[in-house]
Amino acid sequence: MKVVNRCVLAAAVVASAVWAAPARAADVDPLLPADSEQVFFVNVRQILDSDLVKKFALAQIKQALEGNDAQKMMKDLGLDPLKDVDKVSGGVWGDDPQNMKMVFVVRGKFDLEKLFEAAKKAAEKDGDKIAIVKDGEYSLVKVTVPNRPDPFYLSGADNKTIVIASDKALVTAAMKSAEKKDKPALKKKLGELIDKMDAKASMFVCGVSSGKVGDIPPNPLFDNPEKLKKQLEKLETTAMTLRVTGDITLDVTMGMKDTDAADDFGTTVDDLLNKAKAFLPFVAMQNQNFKPVVNDISKTLKSKVDKKTVVITAKLSGDAIGKAAGSDD
Repeated sequence: MKVVNRCVLAAAVVASAVWAAPARAADVDPLLPADSEQVFFVNVRQILDSDLVKKFALAQIKQALEGNDAQKMMKDLGLDPLKDVDKVSGGVWGDDPQNMKMVFVVRGKFDLEKLFEAAKKAAEKDGDKIAIVKDGEYSLVKVTVPNRPDPFYLSGADNKTIVIASDKALVTAAMKSAEKKDKPALKKKLGELIDKMDAKASMFVCGVSSGKVGDIPPNPLFDNPEKLKKQLEKLETTAMTLRVTGDITLDVTMGMKDTDAADDFGTTVDDLLNKAKAFLPFVAMQNQNFKPVVNDISKTLKSKVDKKTVVITAKLSGDAIGKAAGSDD
């Protein structure tokens, strides 16, 4: 039964990606590796149950799932994405942006036997894309993704947990951690940052940024890329929180080395936001439906400096989003 319980899911990765693109938001999933430098969380259930999604997106999502191919895939998997996926957590780390290490944990309700059978059939049909592999006592599903040099590996810890990772050893480690019921093992600074996240948020992303700044690519918004790079070298933490209710609100916080660094960077951020706002009317000119969205962003996109932190906030009303979506309501 270990093969069934650990081998699950070639296609669950597809389903989870659809709803992630991945419980209390501030809780750290215990299966995330201690090496994680960036952590994200998506409360899939809360987003799907939000007034905004119910009003403007749920019908389209259901329609997409009613296609013959989608229905067959869901039946084979024993999976209803609208009911069975609750939340997705992830940990990412590494110095090479093209080869980052990552672990994703999908929580919900899964029929692991059906998921495994679907993966096995897919492997027989498309062996170059999907394969069943072993790592010690564990069986995993190997998925080769287009335009990515390395495959993903996935498995199921139990009927409520699926693990996806960039390396099979990471999946195996998560399996062992689930069996031992280990407590979260993230580094102290990252753990403290997660503790500050909104427990009711629809999504958050946060991480330790010290020493992670690369070259700044040319951009008409950046008058002085070298100055911006020096400012970002004093960036220590970043966090983004998204709340989806009847509206959408966004908060971005950037922790700087000290108050002087925050004041200096805050001036640059304010300038960048003002330049971005100047481009927004051109978006509305292309499509009048986007005019309410542009107006919302122009009014609510703001930045401020609070001690050692630079904060960016914005809000989109449900009415503006509805008009952009072509709703007559």
